[in-house]
Amino acid sequence: MTLGRAPEQGELGSSSATYCDGKLSPTSIYGLLYRECHRMFPDDAFADLFANIGRDSVPPRIVAVVMVLQRLEGLSDREAVDRFAFDVRWKYAAGGLSLAYPGFAHTVLVGMRARLRASKEQDRIFRIVVDIAKEAGLIGRRRVLDSTPLYDAVATQDTVTMIRASIRGLLGVAKEPLATGLRGVLEREDDYASAGKPACDWDDKAAREALVDALARDAYAVLGHLDGLELTKDVEEAAKLVATVVGQDLEQTEDGTFRIARKVAKDRVISTVDPEARHGHKTSARGYDGYKGHIAIDPDSEIITAAEATAANVGDGSAAKPLLEDVVPPESDAATATEATTTAAADGQPIAVYGDASYGTAEILKHLEDHGVVPNVKVQPAVAPGEGMFSQDAFDIDTDKGTARCPRGVLVQLRRDKDDRSFADFGPHCEDCALRSRCTTSSSGRTLSIHPEHKRIRRARERQRDAAWKRDYRATRPKVERKLAHLMRRRHGGRRARMRGRERVAQDFVMLCGAVNLNRLAALGVRSVDARATAPVA
Repeated sequence: MTLGRAPEQGELGSSSATYCDGKLSPTSIYGLLYRECHRMFPDDAFADLFANIGRDSVPPRIVAVVMVLQRLEGLSDREAVDRFAFDVRWKYAAGGLSLAYPGFAHTVLVGMRARLRASKEQDRIFRIVVDIAKEAGLIGRRRVLDSTPLYDAVATQDTVTMIRASIRGLLGVAKEPLATGLRGVLEREDDYASAGKPACDWDDKAAREALVDALARDAYAVLGHLDGLELTKDVEEAAKLVATVVGQDLEQTEDGTFRIARKVAKDRVISTVDPEARHGHKTSARGYDGYKGHIAIDPDSEIITAAEATAANVGDGSAAKPLLEDVVPPESDAATATEATTTAAADGQPIAVYGDASYGTAEILKHLEDHGVVPNVKVQPAVAPGEGMFSQDAFDIDTDKGTARCPRGVLVQLRRDKDDRSFADFGPHCEDCALRSRCTTSSSGRTLSIHPEHKRIRRARERQRDAAWKRDYRATRPKVERKLAHLMRRRHGGRRARMRGRERVAQDFVMLCGAVNLNRLAALGVRSVDARATAPVA
């Protein structure tokens, strides 16, 4: 398929511009796209996605505009192409197209996403919008980080359903004669042709246990049959899923019977339909299944500067470094890191990062401080043994001298274990201490475990007690919550993922962030992608 070209201007008289000019709000995203889509999303910006042979594609500029509006309005592919065909505002946004401009099949959107995903710049639409915001002076040196749940697009499966579905999936991708060989080792009276749970008297405990054992034996039988064979990629991936499911959820009793394990495996697969989805927790009492969307924003303009999606069980802190690469270069890029720090100091505007306690780890603090960044991230307070008792902050710990002094004034030397962790043992001094009831409930006395980055963490805790620090944090950090609310306001394609698989979910989430950014640029009064013609932030 070769690169299609969008018309440079609409036809006079029948153009969508005739109907929309002067009728839409000056801060409408439709107006911004109409004026600037040919410069923001020129067809040549997508030329690498198309070969030089075959029929012309639907012009990439038009497809890009439709993809942006689709994500902003939370529409399915079919709804989006239907909207383009019959909503004059969409044709106006695509460059003032003629009212008679033909529509296209919804598979064009599917194909465009696939082409972008296979390219070196799959998030190019998001990056184009961010670059426009930077050129307009709307992105400064401060960043706020946060994450939000993205519910998966499939139903979470129980163990029985997953084992049967994984075997069924393996049989489905196996070609002859391998498929016949696999079916030959199966013992259950089940052709594994239909989806869903197998028939069973679920009220009968013995029947349930017999079913689990039989499914497990079928799973191990097909894996044993594949052992030593040269497999195609599809069969290999399906076999790995069978092995993962039976390995994580089953255990063998002393009599050789397989049963559901009385434990939860780490990084447990929760669905054979979407093996990359995971179970996560927003709070200790509120769980969900799927993925997690991470963003960094500029708190002044509320433009999203970076976005990523991970499995739901991934900690927020693990996504912090990639989100901050535009202001905090990776450790491997030492020259860029030094240059960024020097420039910030010369401008008198240090880079600052805000985040809740999920980002207040010693690793992130060190990463930020080593690059000259002000770490306005919350650090968890020191934990006390009980309510009203002394926390570790009540002790004077000097890691340079290797000493620790308790509230009573007793000084002890720190000791290290084989893992190079430091400990302070006050046990011998606790027996006749008048403060013991406020310090420890242990019969052996109080012992402290000292973090290797104790000084850094202690310094951060002291800094966040300052009234000025609190005011700045409270005025800045909540802005990212509002931006997340903008992203999640539509259930389909917002809170609920439209795709399966982490890469596709991430691509869709980043596209949503790009659409919300473009809407924000329009609301801020950006009149042109030329920074010189951009209106100031209202």
